[in-house]
Amino acid sequence: MTQSLQTLRCLTAPELFAILPEMAEDMDGRPQTDEGVMDFARRLLDGPTPEEAVTCASQMFARRVAIWWGHECLRHVGDHLDQNDLQMMEQAAAWVADPEESLRAAILERAAGQEPRTPGVWLALATGWAGGSVAPADSAPVPPPRFLPGRGVNAAVLTALARVPQTRRKSTLDDFLAMARDLAAPDLD
Repeated sequence: MTQSLQTLRCLTAPELFAILPEMAEDMDGRPQTDEGVMDFARRLLDGPTPEEAVTCASQMFARRVAIWWGHECLRHVGDHLDQNDLQMMEQAAAWVADPEESLRAAILERAAGQEPRTPGVWLALATGWAGGSVAPADSAPVPPPRFLPGRGVNAAVLTALARVPQTRRKSTLDDFLAMARDLAAPDLD
């Protein structure tokens, strides 16, 4: 990933909720006035539903950064993924490195037909929803809603987390949030 990308969509969680009101549908936690996005995510991690920290992190990043963060989270728990998940992750990483429209469309087409929706499939869907059109190639273009890539990353990371033994989930969540903090660091300095 190049450093020229803006990492975060917003610096504060209230701003994030303002531009992505759909987040209120996905989580019970609400930001405090002027609360930074990472401060909000850390508070969620320590709250009654720590998985909401994943939901926040999935939406707080710019699209390509969110997909990369999701990729790294899945890689962290790679021993719980199958070969198809790993292939889908590889395609998502290839798109992050070189966001060509034809690759994004091909990833979306492949992922859209897959059942069940495993972590790698969700990450590929998030990649497919990160730009261009979500309609088939022979249809009129339909741009994806702004919240959709983050929702896909959220589903990818949470379905991967569900495969982690209960005794390791809290430490895995901590690791996921530490990776988010490291990615966000350039924007927060």
